[in-house]
Amino acid sequence: MPAQPAAPPGLKPGRLKRRAEFLRAAASGRKAAVGGVVLQALARADVQPARLGFTVTKKIGNAVVRNRTRRRLKEAARLVLKDRPVTGVDLVLIGRDSTRKRDFMVLQDDIRRALNRTGVT
Repeated sequence: MPAQPAAPPGLKPGRLKRRAEFLRAAASGRKAAVGGVVLQALARADVQPARLGFTVTKKIGNAVVRNRTRRRLKEAARLVLKDRPVTGVDLVLIGRDSTRKRDFMVLQDDIRRALNRTGVT
């Protein structure tokens, strides 16, 4: 099988949209719970940019609280992955109740540590 070409630098990560993609990452991926975030990482057999999915359950609060939490996760992940591009992996970030109260710089550090724990390089 020929080697696949590397993804061009600067491509932004894709999105996980289907429930089956989230379930596959939960069932087969590596998991790391760090501070204000839980990360599930599932390696793929390609070199395309990482695909991201975000989940915040109803236990966290009403729609306004969940959306604010999800927006904080998205922005923190965007900043972390801008400095540290990742390829060939599906990432699911799960927001916790502490995600919305956590200092933003600490939240970014949580994502970096979770990436390290799951072995995503």
